[in-house]
Amino acid sequence: MQTRWQIQAPLTPEADQALEKFPPILRQLLFNRGYATDAEARAFLKAAPDHTMSPWALKDMAIAVDRIIQAIEQKEKIIIYGDYDVDGVTSTALLVQVLRVLNGDVHAYIPNRFDEGYGLNMDALDQLAKDGAGLIITVDCGIRSVDEVAHARDLGLALIITDHHTPGDVLPPALAIINPKQNGDTYPEKYLAGVGIAYKMAQGLLEKNQGTNGFTADKLLDLVALGTVADLAPLTGENHALVRKGLRVMRNAQRQGLVSLAAVAGVNIKEVTAMNIGFGLGPRLNAAGRLDSAIAALDLLMETDFMKTGEMAQALEIQNRERQTITREMQQQAEVIALADDPDALLLFAASPEFNPGVVGLAASRLADIYYRPAIVGEVDEETTRCSCRSIPEFHITEALDECADLLVRHGGHAAAAGFTVRNENVGILLKRLREIATEKLAGVDLRPVLVADMELGLESLSFEMLEHFNYLEPTGYGNPRPIFVSRNLRVKSSRTVGQDQSHLKLTLSDGEATLDAIAFRLGHLKPDLPPKIDLLFTFEVSEWNGRKLLQLNVKDIKF
Repeated sequence: MQTRWQIQAPLTPEADQALEKFPPILRQLLFNRGYATDAEARAFLKAAPDHTMSPWALKDMAIAVDRIIQAIEQKEKIIIYGDYDVDGVTSTALLVQVLRVLNGDVHAYIPNRFDEGYGLNMDALDQLAKDGAGLIITVDCGIRSVDEVAHARDLGLALIITDHHTPGDVLPPALAIINPKQNGDTYPEKYLAGVGIAYKMAQGLLEKNQGTNGFTADKLLDLVALGTVADLAPLTGENHALVRKGLRVMRNAQRQGLVSLAAVAGVNIKEVTAMNIGFGLGPRLNAAGRLDSAIAALDLLMETDFMKTGEMAQALEIQNRERQTITREMQQQAEVIALADDPDALLLFAASPEFNPGVVGLAASRLADIYYRPAIVGEVDEETTRCSCRSIPEFHITEALDECADLLVRHGGHAAAAGFTVRNENVGILLKRLREIATEKLAGVDLRPVLVADMELGLESLSFEMLEHFNYLEPTGYGNPRPIFVSRNLRVKSSRTVGQDQSHLKLTLSDGEATLDAIAFRLGHLKPDLPPKIDLLFTFEVSEWNGRKLLQLNVKDIKF
């Protein structure tokens, strides 16, 4: 697919002067990320948000903490009710761990994706009440569960909601709701992940209790980093600070489950980065809930016996490989179905009884990436179709679903990703309406992916010293991208395909001033048509070979 390159505007003379104490290229990078004064830039580079980060600033926090302490003192059975993705599993593990430190009678409950679906459900609440639960704390779910929370109250259950998703028009009738996005909550950081909000609660609980034998909230930050990065929460503001600290905790290798997981993923735990979480650790933890039960991922994070964690991590590795195979096959099937239905449609749709509901979101994501259109992939059962949606920046998928709420059993999500359930008899009219909305919103829009670069520069500008400067921007990822550059008119001195299936492209490039090697993942197909000179959009990094460290370009796109 053709792409559009967009290069950020050069920094203003005022910003250039304000940031004069920083190296020139770093000035541009800071300006691109919204930091145009010396004070703002230093706060960002130190990962120091402009608010106190006090848990007590969150609405209902005092009510929630007091009720939990009461439950601990009265030996009530406490249930942490989570979700089956990495954010939900890490949130569950975090609160279970801290409540055990506080001697609470605490147990975890994570619904099964295949039998129960996302979030609170009536049957689970009935069973938990029968089993003697007194207090239920949701993590990463519950903010739209109005009927379910009312049902819990009728059962005599006390219920506290911690969630980071956008609330609906009506809030559930819970004892307390911890969600900075709710009306009346003045907490300045609105984009914490579910695990970030669980961490705020843990901070409050530990501040109120002194007898913890030296256990501090900082020991939980490895879980915060894991869930925040895996859930694609923006790595800005408080998230930037929490993940930076959390990565330091992870590198201390204090959690045996993560040490074993990193080993099977080929990640050096002593040097783990946000990128390692996004592409290595996160997918393996997610595989458990996608194919079977997320309890396997939770157990790994809670286990301390290295023999057991080694076996558990290997089991997740096997599941992840299986998940990769299923995803590839489903993507191919979904592609055939979607294009046969309407190859020119601005919104792609594919559903089948054969699709695994744990992987439909990944298949939808692949379709959206390949065709740069909103994509919906669903699993059909006897009465309903359950779908996952992935979108593009030009189309807010959840707002589109809101316009079709009268046809849906349930729905929710964000601008770029959502899920919904629809009765089978309504699928046709829903698809017609969604495509009408897509036509209205996307008519005349240039539907090519936009790749944003920080600036243009020559290869001679790249250095090991510059990479050291870039380390101050870490952790990078969603919302705080790694520095990306464009170099023009590079001469191709050599090229070859590499990798098991020859799908990657290895290059040696020169701009007349400097010569560097480059790796272009999944661009091996360009080799036969590669011209003598190319333009490149890339990040750069250190490559180690036979004990030598060399600079290497990591190619994101090539234009002839």
